[in-house]
This record gives sequence, C-alpha cells and structure tokens, in this order.
Amino acid sequence: MIPTEEVSARRREIEYKLKQEELTLSFIKDSLEKSDQLTKNMVAILSSFESRLMKLENSIIPVYKQTENLQRLQENVEKTLSCLDHVISYYHVAKDTEKIIKEGPTGRLEEYLNCMDKIQKAVEYFQDNNPDSPELNRVKSLFERGKESLESEFRSLMTRHTKPVPPILILDLISGDDDMEPQEEMFLEHLPEGVLHDIIRISGWLVENGRNQDFMTVYFQIRSVQLDRSIKGLKDHFRKNSSSTGVPYSPAIQNKRKDTPTKKPLKRPGHEHDLRVKHLSDALSDKHGPAAGRDDVFDIEIDAYIHCVSAFVKLAQSEYQLLTDIVPEHHQKKTFDSLIQESLDNLIMEGDNIVSAARKAIIRHDYSAVLTIFPILKHLKQMKPEFDQVLQGTAAGTKNKLPGLITSMETTGAKALEEFADNIKNDPDKEYNMPKDGTVHELTSNAILFLQQLLDFQETAGAMLASQETSSSASSYSSEFSRRLLSTYICKVLGNLQLNLLSKSKVYEDPALSAIFLHNNYNYILKSLEKSELIQLVAVTQKTAERSYRELIEQQIQTYQRSWLKVTDYILERNLPVFQPGVKLKDKERQMIKERFKGFNDGLEELCKIQKAWAIPDVEQRDKIRRAQKTIVKETYGAFLNRYGNVPFTKNPEKYIKYQVDQVGEMIEKLFDTSA
Repeated sequence: MIPTEEVSARRREIEYKLKQEELTLSFIKDSLEKSDQLTKNMVAILSSFESRLMKLENSIIPVYKQTENLQRLQENVEKTLSCLDHVISYYHVAKDTEKIIKEGPTGRLEEYLNCMDKIQKAVEYFQDNNPDSPELNRVKSLFERGKESLESEFRSLMTRHTKPVPPILILDLISGDDDMEPQEEMFLEHLPEGVLHDIIRISGWLVENGRNQDFMTVYFQIRSVQLDRSIKGLKDHFRKNSSSTGVPYSPAIQNKRKDTPTKKPLKRPGHEHDLRVKHLSDALSDKHGPAAGRDDVFDIEIDAYIHCVSAFVKLAQSEYQLLTDIVPEHHQKKTFDSLIQESLDNLIMEGDNIVSAARKAIIRHDYSAVLTIFPILKHLKQMKPEFDQVLQGTAAGTKNKLPGLITSMETTGAKALEEFADNIKNDPDKEYNMPKDGTVHELTSNAILFLQQLLDFQETAGAMLASQETSSSASSYSSEFSRRLLSTYICKVLGNLQLNLLSKSKVYEDPALSAIFLHNNYNYILKSLEKSELIQLVAVTQKTAERSYRELIEQQIQTYQRSWLKVTDYILERNLPVFQPGVKLKDKERQMIKERFKGFNDGLEELCKIQKAWAIPDVEQRDKIRRAQKTIVKETYGAFLNRYGNVPFTKNPEKYIKYQVDQVGEMIEKLFDTSA
C-alpha cells in the first residue's frame, strides 16, 4: 500500500503540469486568433490593391496601344520617305553622272566606275519597276556611252603603253637561264604599274557588269602586234649590227655586253662550231666573193632565227603571266592562243622557208644547206619541252605546228644526208678535177669536213636518220640506236668515198702517182678520224676501220716504192754478170756496165724531176717515204758503186759515175718538194 504523502505529492505535481499545459494552450489560441485577424486584414489590403491595379490597367492599355500605333506609323512614314528618296535618286542619276560620263574615265577611273555602277542600278530599277519610263532610255543610253568610253579607254591605255620589248632586254631574258642565279629570275614589265592597275580594273568591270568580251579581242590584237614587233626587232638588231660591224655571228651579244658588262655572251646550240660550218659551206659549194658574202648574210639569218625561237618562248611565257591578271580564267587559253598566233605562224613560216631553201639547194647538190638545218633542228628539239609547256591548253593546231616543222626538217635533213652519201659515190672522174700533184682531193676534204660537223649534232643527225627507219628498233628510239645509225651512215660515206677515190686514181697514167694520190687521201681520212671523235663513232659498227686504213696506206706506199724498181733494177747484183778480179773486161762487159750506170742515172734524174712536183702534205708520212726510199736506193747504189766504181770500164768515169751515194740521198730528200 502506497503511503498517502507520496500520493498527495504526486497529485500536486500532476495538477501543476496540467495547469502549465492549459496556460500554453490558452496562449496558442490567442496567437491563432491574432493571426487570423492579420490574415483577414492582409487579404483585404491585397484585394483593394488588385482592384486599384485593374482600374489602372484599364486606363493605361489603350494609351499604350495608341502609342505603338503612332510609332509604327512614324516608321512607315520614314521608310516611305527613304524609298521615295531612293526612287527619286534614280531619276537624278542621269543628271548627276552625265558630265563625268561625257568627260570620260581618263585620270579618274575609280570615280567613273562608281558612276557607272549608279547608272547600272538605275537601269535595273527602271527595267523592274517602270519599263515604260522615258528615264529608262536615258540611263540606258548613258550606260552604253559609258561602257564604250571604258572600252575606248582600255584600247587607249593598251595602245599608248604597249611597246615592243627592246632587243637588249630580250637577249638578257634569253641568256638569263644560264647567267643568273636562281633568285635573280628576270621579269619583263610590259606595262607601267599604274596603267596595269587601271587596265585590270576596267577589264574586271567589263566582265562583271558590262557583260562584254570585245575588250579581249582588242587585248590580244594589240599584244599580238607587240609580240611580233618584238621578235622582228630582235631579228633587225642582228642584221643591223652585223652589217655595221662585219661580224656575222651574234653581233648583238657584243653590243649587249657593253651595256651589261656583268652578263656572259649569249650562246646558242652549235654556235661555237659556226666558223667550221661556214668554212665547210664555202668548201662544199665553192663560193667566194659575193657568193660568200651572201652566205654570211644567210648565216646571220640562221643565227637570228635560232634566237627568235628562244625569244618567242620567253616572251610568250611573259605574255601569259600578264594575261592572267587581265583576262578571265575561262577565256585565258583561247585569248592566249589568238595572241601568239601571228608570231608563231611567222616563226613557223620562216622555218618552212629555210626547209624549202634547203630542199632547193639539195636539188642543186649544194649539200652545205643541210648544215643550216642541224643547229636549228637541234635548238628546236631542245626548246620543245618549253614550247609544249607554253602552248599547254591551246588548240591542237597550234600545238602541232612545231612538231610539224621538226618532222619536216628531219625528213629534209635525212634526204640530204642520203643524197650526200650517194653524191660522194657518184662524183664524176674528170681529169681537170684531179690534183696534178696527187694531193688530197677536194671531195675527200669536203666529205671529212661534212662528217666532222655531224659530231656536233650527233643526236640530231641520228634522229634524222631514225625518222626514216620503219623497223621495230626505230620505233623504240634510243640514243644508242641513234648512235649506231649515225655510225652506219658515216661508214657508208667513207666506203663510198673509198670506192670513188679508187675510181679517180685510175685517171692517172702513172701508177706511182695514183698510189701517192690514194696514200694521201687514205692518210688524210685516217688522221682526220683520229683527230676527232669520228674514229670512236665509226668503231661502233666497224671495229677494224683504223687497222684497215693503215693497211691501205701501207699498200699504197709499197705500190709507190715499186716505181723505183726501174731505177734500182739497173744496179741490182742479180742482174749483173760475174766478173773475175784481175781479168780484163771484154767490150761487151764494159758496155753493159756503162748501160747500167747510164740507166740508173737517167732513171734517177727522171724520177726525181717528176716526183719532186708531187705532194705529200703529211710531213711525217713524207719523211717516212723519203727515208725508206733513200735507204733502199742508197744501199743498192752503194753496193753497186763499191763493186764497179773502180773497175776500168771507161776512159771517162765522170760521165757515168755522176753521183756519189750521199748525192743520191740528197736528191731523194728533195722529192715531194717543189721549193727544193
């Protein structure tokens, strides 16, 4: 049972907590009531604010809409006024620009082009919006006049400032590839910078706005004339300087070097051999005096033509560079084709004339004419890659002109080579045409000179011969094949020459002179082959050629030596009777000795007199033949003199013993020397 005090205490504690809770509850209720009151007051305030806001909105919105409409109206008015100003400006374009258009674009191109742009826009406006307006006709007329003025200005600028390139500059340009460092690449200024800028602006405007291509025709016509005049000026420069200085080969180079001392003289393919070529030309055609002077002029023409070919390539390259800035890309190739046509045609025509002249000369058997084709053909082949590059994109007819000329020259050259070989074989055996002293025949020297020229143009000559071949090996043309063809040709010419010389040698009645003639010619051929590269070229197809010529030379020396047998036979021991020492000679024996001495003396004198007038140009061979003959005769005569010189076969020994051994040697030493 719980004590009463604890229960009372417990009860009092619970009652106290309950009273506290009631106080708290009462406070919460009061707070809620106040909160409700505040909420009601706030709702009332917000409701009042909403009501007032709605009243304000209802008052402002109409004003806002009205203001917006007013702003829109103002913008429309401004746009309308702007459009009106714009439209009205089109009606004023003609008036504002007419004066400038009439005065032309000279000196104020940019201002003029701006006016033309305004006029074009006016034309477009009236065409789109008011095609029946009289103002359209006015601005169209003004536009056409302005366009014509621009075309006229284009033509005027091109005409006034397009001038031929001076020959000195062309020569510098041609020689620039060899003389200048890579970073010193030379450019030609065809037009002043300011003028070029104006021309580019005009051409650009005409293409873009004028829709006119007539200016391209004007451009290529003017530049074409300039290109042709530049090349002709170079040719005239050669002629003029050659006639004034008397120097037929590249006189322009001499003058150029005075103006530009840092430059090296210009060289062209084969030029270093021109003097030899000219010498052969004179030899083959036997031209002297006025005829030789004409040859000098022709040589100048050839030299000038070769330079003109190089000049055309360089100038055409420069023209294309200029053209790319002025002519639209899709018209560039066609315009360039037209631009170079006249100069290229003149160049090809001149080449055809050279070929034609060579053909006529070949008909006359003047084979020196082929020499003019060699350097030209060699140069054309060297220039062909550059030609092809320059003419890339032009018409097929334009591209084929140079290959056609090359083919024509190859065919003509090959014909000349073959006819020359045949002419060597068939050269007539005329007595008046034979050297009296048995020296080298003119035919031999001419033939060797001609063949030596082929060394300077081996590839060219080989290509000429290969162009006439139809075999499969010819189709797979190579330098080795060309070299073999040329070797075969040279061997053919030498073979024909040998046959002809054998035939000519029969004109001589004296076999000894015939032998000397053949010896001289064979020796000349061999020495000439050895001095040049001809012997190596011949050896390509004829390994034993050198040995064969040496054998032929030795054979002729032996034939010549047999001519002395009629002298030495008188004093040979085998032809003499045996005399017993101390036995008196019989009259018959004395007479025999007398006849032998007399026969020897007469034969020696006769041969020395005749053979003294003969010639052996080669000093080494001349001394060799003299030495050999002197040894044979002196030994034979010495033995005879020793045996019979002291024999009493006559009362007048000086009548028969006219010469001592040394005197005989001296006489033989004077053979082949008219001055002795």
